[in-house]
Amino acid sequence: MTVSERAHELAITAAQAAADKKAQDIVIIDVGDQLAITDAFLLAAAPNERQVLAIVDAIEEALLDLPEKAKPVRREGERGGRWVLLDYVDIVVHVQHTEEREFYALDRLWKDCPTIPFVDRDLARAEAAAGSGE
Repeated sequence: MTVSERAHELAITAAQAAADKKAQDIVIIDVGDQLAITDAFLLAAAPNERQVLAIVDAIEEALLDLPEKAKPVRREGERGGRWVLLDYVDIVVHVQHTEEREFYALDRLWKDCPTIPFVDRDLARAEAAAGSGE
């Protein structure tokens, strides 16, 4: 794994914020060996523009709440709400409408790169509770 500790922290925090807003198909891709400009891509999808923007807002808020605050150096695509890119230097966040996610298939484009495991904490809790018979 080539991502820095900071990139890992940002990616996991952003992924959880996206999951909290019901993002779909959340994937963190370690692109550090392939790109000099960033360590990781976070990909997330939503079925409509309003939800895409809500996910973006939640990610920005969560990264600003970190002890070492993070603000994007670049933000693109917000007006259309179909594909918003947030560039945090260490990570680049792509929140896409489900149709754009399927059409552009960034997952397949970067398929040779390793992924960074992410499990939604709420899903993990639910599975743990179900496994314990609660």
